[in-house]
Amino acid sequence: MHTILQPEGWAKPIGYANGVSARGRTVFVGGQIGWNAHCEFESDDFVDQVRQTLSNIVAILAEGGAEPQHITTMTWYFIDKAEYLSNLKGIGQAYRDVIGRHFPAMAAVQVVGLVEDRAKIEIQATAVVPE
Repeated sequence: MHTILQPEGWAKPIGYANGVSARGRTVFVGGQIGWNAHCEFESDDFVDQVRQTLSNIVAILAEGGAEPQHITTMTWYFIDKAEYLSNLKGIGQAYRDVIGRHFPAMAAVQVVGLVEDRAKIEIQATAVVPE
């Protein structure tokens, strides 16, 4: 069971939680990028890469006996803040399509680059499967 941590009087965040408390078995998902299971990029579109990255996370969670609703935290790394901000609607739709309406604690960070040159986004996640 997860508990969203929302201090009294704080504005409600949109699309993420300020904090999450959880108890159970932890599943750590290393940074995933927008390529498929064969390490091939099918698109250079930012939203397509977000969708693929989230799908990769869900596949790894399943391998660990976890589901998207068990995610407690995510860190998003992207190389272009303007591209991220200009695609928020599409990102939100891809997120809801793949993860659902579960919003864990999140951070979003612009970085100088990612190891794979075609990668536009990398996401790391942690999930806690209830006991």
